[in-house]
Amino acid sequence: MAKVFVTDGYWHKTLSVVRSLGEKGIDVAVGESTRLATALFSRYARRRVIYPSPKTRPEEFLNFLEDELKKERYDVLIIPEESTLHLIAKNIVRFDKLTRFPFPDYNTILKASDKKEVLKAAIDIGIPVPETVFIDDIAELEDKTAGITFPVVIKPRVSSGSYGIRYVNNMKELITAYKEVHEKYPLPLIQEYIPQGGDAFGVSALFDRNIEPKAVFVHKRLREYPITGGPSTLRESVVNDEVQELGIKLLKALKWYGVAMVEFKIDPRDNRPKLMEINPRFWGSLSLSVYAGVDFPYLLYKMAMGEAFKPVTTYKTGLRSRYLLPGDIMHFFSNPERFKMRPGFFNFFDKKTRDDIISIKDPLPTIGRILSLFTLLYHKDMRRYLKERN
Repeated sequence: MAKVFVTDGYWHKTLSVVRSLGEKGIDVAVGESTRLATALFSRYARRRVIYPSPKTRPEEFLNFLEDELKKERYDVLIIPEESTLHLIAKNIVRFDKLTRFPFPDYNTILKASDKKEVLKAAIDIGIPVPETVFIDDIAELEDKTAGITFPVVIKPRVSSGSYGIRYVNNMKELITAYKEVHEKYPLPLIQEYIPQGGDAFGVSALFDRNIEPKAVFVHKRLREYPITGGPSTLRESVVNDEVQELGIKLLKALKWYGVAMVEFKIDPRDNRPKLMEINPRFWGSLSLSVYAGVDFPYLLYKMAMGEAFKPVTTYKTGLRSRYLLPGDIMHFFSNPERFKMRPGFFNFFDKKTRDDIISIKDPLPTIGRILSLFTLLYHKDMRRYLKERN
């Protein structure tokens, strides 16, 4: 029986990976730096591993992972979380002879994680992007933003979800907020604000070593938290050829290998999709693609193992997945139109909607997720959870 080690068991995208592989009879081990991790509660996790935190004890984590891979002889290593992926890819020489690593090289991952690099690559190949000011030196700030039209958004070049993002309405706010963000995230971007009213889409894909897509899936965001922009809490499988073509074009330009998701937002002023960012790893809405028939975790595993399969480009549309705990609950309480939302928050029995975590077939992760929220009280690595794009 094939063996796979999956890191980052806290996140619900990791639970989707564990369930996908475990249901196929693959021997799945899942690890995390806390026992109160959602995926560790899954019936499909045959081995549960507690390791040193990759964020606060990176060298200890790397040593632990090297020993674990040597001892257990895993066939494939899957890394759902971006910070962990960066650390392992940077040190891949320690692991590439111990297991299969179906992800790009470190420099490619770095480029895809940097919004500045991604936007410049998109501009070079004609993909629409929001108007963006790139600051190369903090001393240039006032000169480069003279005459800018407000409101604008300050975005860290490297971060997840809404973490570090600031919305500003005038020059005074811009100067103050930019310097504050710059202290933690050097030289962030300044980007025009795309007005509300346009749909947001995600283009998920799996690329092989020849930089050819082996699977493609598109979803539309229906709700998110924070409501001003953050991880999706309700989404729907759709077909949108325009955004799909743009997403594939960008990933090809980046010479991508493995899984990634490209985000676009329709600008209601011109009805054009504008590039938001790339998630150069598994994404939070992963369960929807599996539900709709594009089983990215299993396809990634098969590709890593050298198994041939035809490209997967068709799937069921009109299906939805929901991130109730705690994402959609938090959206509900923060949305002033909470009782006018369509679909409604209390629509719990829609046969075309599944939850990312709650499952009769695999019930314990629901308890694990509730318990895992308590780690925010004492586990400093997890405190940024609510604003993390997972």
